[in-house]
This record gives sequence, C-alpha cells and structure tokens, in this order.
Amino acid sequence: MIPVLVPLETGGEGGFVPPGLEDFEFNGGFIPGVDWFNKPLVQALISVIVILAFWLIASRRLKVVPGKGQFVAEFLYSFIRNGVARDTIGHNWKPYFPYLLGLFCFIWVNNLFGLFPVFMFPTFSNIGYAWGLALLSWIIYNAAGVKKHGLMYFKNSVLPAGVPLWLAPVIIPVEALSNFIIRPITLALRLFGNLLGGHLVVLVFVVGGTYLLTQADGILLNAAGGFTLLFTFAIFALELLVVSLQAYIFTVLTASYVASATADEH
Repeated sequence: MIPVLVPLETGGEGGFVPPGLEDFEFNGGFIPGVDWFNKPLVQALISVIVILAFWLIASRRLKVVPGKGQFVAEFLYSFIRNGVARDTIGHNWKPYFPYLLGLFCFIWVNNLFGLFPVFMFPTFSNIGYAWGLALLSWIIYNAAGVKKHGLMYFKNSVLPAGVPLWLAPVIIPVEALSNFIIRPITLALRLFGNLLGGHLVVLVFVVGGTYLLTQADGILLNAAGGFTLLFTFAIFALELLVVSLQAYIFTVLTASYVASATADEH
C-alpha cells in the first residue's frame, strides 16, 4: 500500500482485497462522537477558504498588464461570464453570474481533491454533497422563474402555451416530473456517478499495481505492477479532464435551467 497516494487502506490478513464502495464510507469523524464532521466536510470547508482567498488576493492591486495570478482569475471570470452566463441565460445574466462562478469554482476545487496527495478523495463522490448542490440550483432556477413570471411560472411549467387542453392529463404529469424532479436528480447523479466511478478506477490501478509490485511472486507480475503504477499517471490526466468537465457541465446545466425558467415565452 502507498499511504501517501491512497489513504484509504484496503486489504488485511486475508490477503488482497480489491477496492470497492466501502472505501468511500466514513464511519467516524475527526471529533469523537461527531460522525458528520468527517473528511468530505473538511474538504468542503477548505475549498471555501481557498476560493475566497484566491479571489480576494486576485482582486487586489489589479494591473493593466496582469501577472500570472490576475491572468488566471481574469480568464476564469471571463470564461464563466461570457461562455456560460451570457451565452446561456442571455441579457438577464448579471444577477445569476456570482452564483454560477462560485458554483463552478466550488465543484472544480472539490473535484481536484481526488487527484492531490493527502486528500485523494473527491468530495462529490459522497452523494450527499451532490444532492445539496442540486437542491440549491433547483431552488435558484425556480425562484428565478417565480420572480420573472409570478405564480404563473408553475402553471406554464407543467402546461406550456399552445398545448391543447385534451392533452393536459398527459402533458402535466410529464412536464411536472421533468421540470421539478428529474432535473435535480440528474444533476446530482451525473456529478456523483462520474466522480465515484473515476476515483474507483484510480483506486483499482494504484492498489492493484502496488500489490503486484510488492506482494506478487514472479518477475512478470512485478513488472506488470510497475507498469500499472506508471499507467496510473495517464488515468490521473484523464481524471483531471473529467473533474473539470463535470464542474463545467453542472454549471452550464444550472444556467440553462435558469434561462428556461426566465424565458419570455415560458
């Protein structure tokens, strides 16, 4: 086992035990008797501190010719503002831009924890955090719809304009299920599933490679273990793409739901 890379121990007196879903369970917290104060929560708190510190530092002493830190901040700011908020929501993007920027940063940093030594655990592979963000986005895009259209928002959400009344018994339950239940569920499950699956692949390669390299008998098996550990770096590169893409997708979908809720034809 390589504790620096994989702090989630797997195995025991019975021999090699492959990693599984039990490696994502936390049965105890950092404080005795307080199970909920565990590693995912600590990572979420650390991410908030890191993000706030980054933007506070980046917004100080702005220069016409930006340095490296200011360049990164401006690139990220422009990317979410122009590529997500403006392009997706349209002219009424400004009230929702701070949430979208914070949402992207929060998801991205917490996803990156799964690639860094010591942490080596993506926060959103714990489904409760994915549910929490999906619920927050659900509240925001529905509140945006009510703010724009009043209580007619709910009527128009389940029975779009132009639909014949005789189709209402079919359209209303389908639209209600799609707009108010399926959207937040798919938001959460997409984020959770990709982070859980990706990190499980990393665990399989690292734990399996380490076992073959250090415990297996035979030069060929040892060589296979060494190759597997080297190939893990390619898996890490793929995971870097996945964690960034998932942060972007969650943010874009939230913006698209806001755009749908606030559209004039809604």
